[in-house]
Amino acid sequence: YPSEFLMQKITEDNQVPVHLRVSVSLQYVAGLKGRALVEFFHSNIAEVENEELRHLMWSSVLFYKTPNVEVIACVLVSTKAIYFLLDDSFIHADEHQSDFWNKENSDCENSSFHLSCCFVLKLNDLQSVNVGLFDQYFRITGHSADHIVTCLTRDSYSTHTFIQQLMAVLSLLARTPSPEPVDKDFYSEFGSKNTGKMENYELIHSSRVKFIYPNEEEIGDLAFLVAEKMDGLTNLPSLNILLYVLAFQVNHTEGSAQNTSSLQPKTLILTSSDLFLFDEDYISYPLPEFAKEPPKRDKYQLADGRRIRDLDRVLMGYQTYPQALTFVFDDVQNQDLMQNLTLDHFGE
Repeated sequence: YPSEFLMQKITEDNQVPVHLRVSVSLQYVAGLKGRALVEFFHSNIAEVENEELRHLMWSSVLFYKTPNVEVIACVLVSTKAIYFLLDDSFIHADEHQSDFWNKENSDCENSSFHLSCCFVLKLNDLQSVNVGLFDQYFRITGHSADHIVTCLTRDSYSTHTFIQQLMAVLSLLARTPSPEPVDKDFYSEFGSKNTGKMENYELIHSSRVKFIYPNEEEIGDLAFLVAEKMDGLTNLPSLNILLYVLAFQVNHTEGSAQNTSSLQPKTLILTSSDLFLFDEDYISYPLPEFAKEPPKRDKYQLADGRRIRDLDRVLMGYQTYPQALTFVFDDVQNQDLMQNLTLDHFGE
């Protein structure tokens, strides 16, 4: 350990997505290659001597305690734990949550010393992994609110690779076997489902960690919610969700020294008749077992919705991933123009 293949793979994975800005301390990590990266892991991050680094991924992450702060992290999977190497600015991003992070090193702020904090989730503390719709993100759940993290990969390939690597290292854990399941008869198996709702697909790993995948009903629920937001403009049976993707909305801030653009995380949903942008809560749902009350906000909050028939043109950037799309809609204030021609439409 480590094999040439593993070192080459980890070096290839050590690429920060171009749309994510990282601090100086994380830029240093992103510049490491091969053996230097493995040595950095063992001398600065690894908690025990004999653990092996198996996977590396850059992703935006959300913590259960700070659901509004999306921060970039270098996610490292070893044979003992999952490490989230974070930008030091995150510690100060949400002041009322300062108790969540130990702020002993805050005197380093003004020096040339760049501090990174590392959040550790031991594999033995891992309880479940919830995979989001269309593998756009996944949530890792431990035994308390401090141990819930969502990785917003916005990329099904990265999610799939991470889950595979995590299952592989979990297989190495020596845990006591689960008790033998009691054989159930047909009636007790199917008669106890009094919720009237299909359970999500659960895969219980040999390490007793649950991997939970969304079922078809989740898409149905989403379609119903979208139809509700459309104020009954369309009939539900004909409403099909064609695309669900985690994206960013670009907000240009003009007037500054250079016209900068900020990226606002949004869930884009395309139906056969409309285009929607939602603010989605990626971390609070489904409710963790220890949650005493429902989250303060709904899972989906409508940010913007436009009809496809009002779409005038789509402008495409020619750069490589991530692709920028600009949707230009006809600026018609009143959606159903034909209905209201009887009113004084040409007045004020």
